[in-house]
Amino acid sequence: MAKSSSAAAGGAGAVYGIGFFGAVVWNWQQAETFWGYPWGVIESFFWPAFLVFELFKGMLAINGG
Repeated sequence: MAKSSSAAAGGAGAVYGIGFFGAVVWNWQQAETFWGYPWGVIESFFWPAFLVFELFKGMLAINGG
């Protein structure tokens, strides 16, 4: 039987958690209206998706797409 390890998964969760709190702080500072604050918290959950989307958009622009 193969021995499985979940130690690497714990490290990835910690990195995501630190990134989440950093995104909350960033989005909180950028909010200008009342609804900007809750939207900033919601947006912070999905910051990796926004990051990848912008990365792909930039790669497409470089390649002439």
